[in-house]
Amino acid sequence: MMSWSRMSFKGEPVWVRMGAHSRPVLDSEGRAEMKYRQEDAKSYRPSPSNLAPLAENGSEPGSQPVPTAQPRPPRAPRAASAPGARPRGRTASGIADHAPGTIHVWTDGACSGNPGPMGIGIVVVADREHAERGEYLGVGTNNIAELTAIARGLALAAELAPDRTRPIRIYSDSSYALGLLGKGWKAKANQELVASLREQLATFSRVKLVKVAGHAGVDNNERCDQLARQAIASRHDV
Repeated sequence: MMSWSRMSFKGEPVWVRMGAHSRPVLDSEGRAEMKYRQEDAKSYRPSPSNLAPLAENGSEPGSQPVPTAQPRPPRAPRAASAPGARPRGRTASGIADHAPGTIHVWTDGACSGNPGPMGIGIVVVADREHAERGEYLGVGTNNIAELTAIARGLALAAELAPDRTRPIRIYSDSSYALGLLGKGWKAKANQELVASLREQLATFSRVKLVKVAGHAGVDNNERCDQLARQAIASRHDV
């Protein structure tokens, strides 16, 4: 029988779905399921190596991360590239390289409770330009935060790179937002926000929406989540 139990994720108390023998339930990719609050609609997929037990007082005891039933063997070191060679595969942000001139927009929305206080985080990379923003949105739902984060990310991208014919990649861990904007899902709620965002997207000629896994070690996605939660905690923009 599965249940939710308290654990620590990078020093922060969270809820993790547990199975037999009080071990995290892992999906086909070897990742656990985690929530910051039990009532949250949004869950994350962290690596079990980033989870640790909590002491009785709720603080991290400093012990080794919780063991899993089938630990993965360590990966062999990657061979160094020749000087001047183009990097292959995943970048430091966890996404394969794209053609020069691509604008990368990373977004995330967070909500403490659903509904509850909302925050968003944005990271935009355009050539050598790099901008980050966190914004407190007031009280609402996680879905509103995710959609608003994309809208704010597009606006910031237009500030850094006004040429809207350049290719742009939008990265989000929200299946809801990407389904509405890229898969033709019909909006049953937040219809005005969705309609406005679709119009905003239409002003860019070469947009691609990219799904990333939340809390999977993707640098800029993790940074967006951090900015969003800082905005919620402070109740101010960061």
